[in-house]
Amino acid sequence: MAAANSFGKAFIVTTFGESHGRCVGTLIDGCPAGLPLFEGDIQVELDKRVPRKPEITSGRIEKDVVEILSGVFEGHTTGAPICMLVWNREAVSSEYAVIKNLPRPGHADYPAHVKYRGFNDYRGGGRFSGRITVSLVMAGAVAKKLLQLFGVEVLAYTKAIGSVEMKETPTLEQIRKETYKNPVRCPDQAYAELMEKAIIEARREGDSLGGIVECIALNVPVGVGEPVFDALDADIAKAIFAVPAVKGVEFGAGFKVAAMKGSESNDPYATRDGKVITLTNNAGGVLGGLSNGMPIVVRVAIKPTPSIAKKQKTINLSELKDATLQVEGRHDPCIVPKAVPAIESMVAITITDHMIRAGIIPKVLARER
Repeated sequence: MAAANSFGKAFIVTTFGESHGRCVGTLIDGCPAGLPLFEGDIQVELDKRVPRKPEITSGRIEKDVVEILSGVFEGHTTGAPICMLVWNREAVSSEYAVIKNLPRPGHADYPAHVKYRGFNDYRGGGRFSGRITVSLVMAGAVAKKLLQLFGVEVLAYTKAIGSVEMKETPTLEQIRKETYKNPVRCPDQAYAELMEKAIIEARREGDSLGGIVECIALNVPVGVGEPVFDALDADIAKAIFAVPAVKGVEFGAGFKVAAMKGSESNDPYATRDGKVITLTNNAGGVLGGLSNGMPIVVRVAIKPTPSIAKKQKTINLSELKDATLQVEGRHDPCIVPKAVPAIESMVAITITDHMIRAGIIPKVLARER
């Protein structure tokens, strides 16, 4: 049976650690030898994960300084497993003592308690915390750097928070330049301000918000994917669902195709400069589980953060009686901004895995001249 904390078949990512454990980290097996890689390459991606604005984020601010422990020698990957971690320095576990037996509605506390018979680390959600996205982003940083060598670029941004949703589709240049200029990770600064206000208002009410993240992968070669059970879109969806709080994934036109006719949903083919393209992209860049050469477009629904200050109905697990819960401590009023680089990472990891499996990315890279 495959390990439940590992993903991929050629570029295998295994994550470890808990929210309030000593560290969180990742182990990558199958990264080609010869990739130039430094801790700074990982750090720049990790720094994107946490918005530096206290009004819209958790009061727990970790520095998340990455350490590469293995798999890199003289500035290049060696082909051996790459182990990376960051230490947890700012956890305050006493905040969770009061809810040990009071599972948070909307969180994994209750099913985890049953599955592991109470042995699970409940502090901060343990293994089910948004903190594990640190591990995903570290692995994604390696995948993204590898993909760059083959002309593939993966971009993500916040499309909606609560009822505030971008109506216009941003240009690629907007996404590249503007996304990380604001704490909500939206490439349109006017919408970003409205999203920020919505988060602050929800927090003031003791509540939280969810939203939508859109991710785009550019220049993925045609024919990447391994149908039927390892279809490219199926694996991307599976990878994205590893990001805590994800509740929905759609590609291209997504659920809108249900109301279309075939003549409307089909993407007509054409040639431009000797290259086959489609004139529309309702398929979202994937047909039959294979990339078709068009941008892979995927949208992700993120639910509101379960830990809220409002009183909620729950149960007392030790007494099996109804109870009420008012969550205190440091929690994000909206996890969407932190999810943006995590989703970008999971898409990059999946495409990297499939490009290695297809033989497009070799197991040893050519030396620089």
